[in-house]
Amino acid sequence: MDVFDELLGGVRGRGAVFGRSVLWPPWSLRFTDGAYLTLCVPLRGAGWIVPEGGTPLRVGLGEAAIVRGPAPFVFTDEPDRGPGGGTGAPAAVRDVRWLTASGGEQAPADEITGPTVLLAAAYDVQAEAPQRLLRVLPPALVVPDGDDCAPMRDYLEAQITGARPGRQIVLDRLLDWLLVCTLRDWFDRPEAEPPKWYRALGDEVAGPALRAMHEDPAHPWTTAELASRAGVSRTTLAKRFTELVGEGPVAYLTGWRMTLAADLLARPELTVASVARRVGYADAFGFSAAFKRLRGESPSVYRRATPGARREHEAPAG
Repeated sequence: MDVFDELLGGVRGRGAVFGRSVLWPPWSLRFTDGAYLTLCVPLRGAGWIVPEGGTPLRVGLGEAAIVRGPAPFVFTDEPDRGPGGGTGAPAAVRDVRWLTASGGEQAPADEITGPTVLLAAAYDVQAEAPQRLLRVLPPALVVPDGDDCAPMRDYLEAQITGARPGRQIVLDRLLDWLLVCTLRDWFDRPEAEPPKWYRALGDEVAGPALRAMHEDPAHPWTTAELASRAGVSRTTLAKRFTELVGEGPVAYLTGWRMTLAADLLARPELTVASVARRVGYADAFGFSAAFKRLRGESPSVYRRATPGARREHEAPAG
């Protein structure tokens, strides 16, 4: 598993939080659910993404857009029909029909034939690890996908309008796949501004050290051992790594361990001591000191503020 796999492995759609809208002009869809990420894919036609206070972006057939929340945005047939109403011809503002596993509606076969058909999926990303990558995204982005995505669009349409067993889980996984592919393609584009460490993964010196730390973050890595992985001297690794990433290897490792720890602390079955061991600390006291130094609060205080992670009994080291 590479670093990108690790960071986005937890970004999953559950219960197919998605919507399908069939649109005839003039039209305007307003998204106000406050999702962390919203994926918009035209299955037919095209439209404009208008973020609140942002620049309109056209999304055509064969392209995918990602909008970073929680601010509302509009998908519309004219770019001047933004969140404030714009100056274009009157358009009916419609809500996205969000479909769920428990109460999903099935579209009639002929309803999918409108001039514009939008598929949208919402993602509520609470985990710390993927946010390490996703927080650098612009308010909205569009990634061209070419004609090779046409079979996938056709398959998505068939799943939405059909009633075969397993329809829900198939849609969940297809949308997960589409989101991750769109993000990967975006970070490879010249206009993207990924984190420094993302670019450093391709470096022949810093890359091997980064991959080693992500493959086994609990290992007691030293700069000398990481340098041997890269086949360079300790001084060379420290200099190159700091130039590309903005901090030294040990400082980066500590930050990554605390990111992993933040997600582990959301699991109520794990004690602070067990979380400490999983991220490479021999005892809970040393881990708690490091966590408080980087996060500004102890693991126990952080855990109590995490939804779904309250425990009646904490490990003694907080």
